[in-house]
Amino acid sequence: MKYFYLAITLLFSSLVLAEEPVDLEINMRNTGLAYKQAVQATQLSEFNTAIDEFIKLVKVSKTGKFYKKPERSLQGLDKVIAQAELAKKAANEQGLSAAKEPLKNIDNLRKKYHELHEPPGFFELLFGS
Repeated sequence: MKYFYLAITLLFSSLVLAEEPVDLEINMRNTGLAYKQAVQATQLSEFNTAIDEFIKLVKVSKTGKFYKKPERSLQGLDKVIAQAELAKKAANEQGLSAAKEPLKNIDNLRKKYHELHEPPGFFELLFGS
């Protein structure tokens, strides 16, 4: 009987601990907000809080389902994380102004990799690609 209760406990605990799928749309909105807060920060502590949240959210995004070119999407997220960590390091060593270039690179990466997930255009639907 002890083993039965142990088995039931393990079963339910694994169900509770199972990760819920990430809603990429909501997560990306929150990521954008954290990015905006990092860009607009005037204090180093404010910047560090925002960039840490940004990095955390991008890492969560990596667990989501990407239907179009998932390997390129994950590669893009890795590049974004690297730039965010570079921005944090630069800000902490040289001041907030030193973080501007890596933050700009993040925005450029965002534009580049979002193109992968744009809905197909009319002619693409009509003729395929």
